[in-house]
Formats: sequence, C-alpha cells, structure tokens
Amino acid sequence: MFLAHVAHEALGERMLAVIADSASLPRRELEEAVEIAGRFGIPLRVIKTQEFSNPSYLSNPTNRCYYCKHELFSELAPIAREGFSVIAYGENASDVGDFRPGSQAAAEFQVRAPLKEAGLTKGEIRELSAGLGLPTAEKAQMACLSSRIPYGEEVSPEKLRRIEAAENVLRDMGFYDVRVRHHELAAKGNAQAAALARIELGPSELPRLLADEAFAKVASELKAIGYAHVTLDLQGYRRGSLNEVKLASAPLPK
Repeated sequence: MFLAHVAHEALGERMLAVIADSASLPRRELEEAVEIAGRFGIPLRVIKTQEFSNPSYLSNPTNRCYYCKHELFSELAPIAREGFSVIAYGENASDVGDFRPGSQAAAEFQVRAPLKEAGLTKGEIRELSAGLGLPTAEKAQMACLSSRIPYGEEVSPEKLRRIEAAENVLRDMGFYDVRVRHHELAAKGNAQAAALARIELGPSELPRLLADEAFAKVASELKAIGYAHVTLDLQGYRRGSLNEVKLASAPLPK
C-alpha cells in the first residue's frame, strides 16, 4: 500500500496498482485492499492468477513462492506493455538475507523493488505510512495462506479455505499476530483428511488466549471447521516457523 500510494503521488494516472486474486489470498484482505485503493483514489486492477493449475506449485516445494511470483509476473508483463515502463513490487530492505524464491522470478522478469533499492525497512515503511495517514501503518504482517502448509504437503483451495476460516475465528476475537499452521495427519493430498491446527499468536497475546476459557471457544470453533486436533505453539508467532520442521529432520552430525 505504501509503494502504491507513493507511486500514485509521483505519477498520478501514469501508474496502476494490480492485485493478484487466487485461493491463497484471504477474502478479507482482498476486500480491504480494494476499499483502501478506492479511498485514496489509486487506480487498481484485480486479476485472476492460475498458480493452482501448476503441479509444481501444488506440490508445495521449498521454492513454491517462485512458481507463484512467476505466474504473477507472467500476467503483469502484458499489462505493462499497455504503456507502463516498469513493473515494481513490495520487497523491502528487511527481506534481504531471507529465503525468498520469488526474488528469482522478479530477476527473470526484470521487476524492480523500489523499497529495497531505497534501503527502506519494514519499520521505516510503517513509520512513513503513519505520516501519510495510511491505515496499513499498524497492520499485522500477512503472508499468503499457502505459507501455512508445511513444504511437501500438497496445497489445495479446500485446505486454504479451512485455514482462512480458522484464522478469522482468532482475528474476530481481537488477536493481532495470527497464524494457523495446517498439518496433515493422514494420506497426503486428501483435502478432507484428518488435520491438526497449530496456532501461533504473538507471544504477548498467549496469556489472553489461555484466560477466561477463550481457548475452549477457539478449540470448539476450529473443530467445527474440520480440524481433528487444535494445538497452541508455546513459542508464539515467528516468521518461517515451518522451516524449523525441515531443519529438525536433518540428520545429526557424527
């Protein structure tokens, strides 16, 4: 949102914001983005991307994000040829050094990352957004829903709808940093197979879930959504937690 707002301030109608809509994007996020763009008069186009037609994406390898971004930039390239000289996306300086396969796709399509090039971190972007009056200044971090499924477990729209509904339960209760990690307990690839929900909340929010029997309400509602087991990760929310499983499975040094 910050990148789109600044681009609009600088270029006016000579810029276009584009949102890629697929099963990995929560419906509330799409609705909010469209509303904010309209409020600030930012030209916006919503496109449908087809990463869920790509077996390489659905198999959920460690470089899943590459296939997602490749599909996105494949759709943006012809739009850019309508009269735009640059495709830009929101990678920033805080992402440097992180495992981001999407950056490879960006390099292949010569997509620019102005925030990263300017050296702006997430914290600085939040501060600047607040100065501009953007409602996203204090918005919780949000990765795509597919990031809730461990690498190697198949991604499907059905699973993502379940994850989205589960996270909505927690957000409707006022929790801020929320992730519901989806772990299969039966045959891979079966969207209706028994699954475990592993809840991650901001560490400071953990006591509130455990107080006043809020945990019982969450467990009941997530089981109604279809989870066989509902668990709480006592380490709380942290980026890249699913990578920990991969690291933990590595053989011990001799």
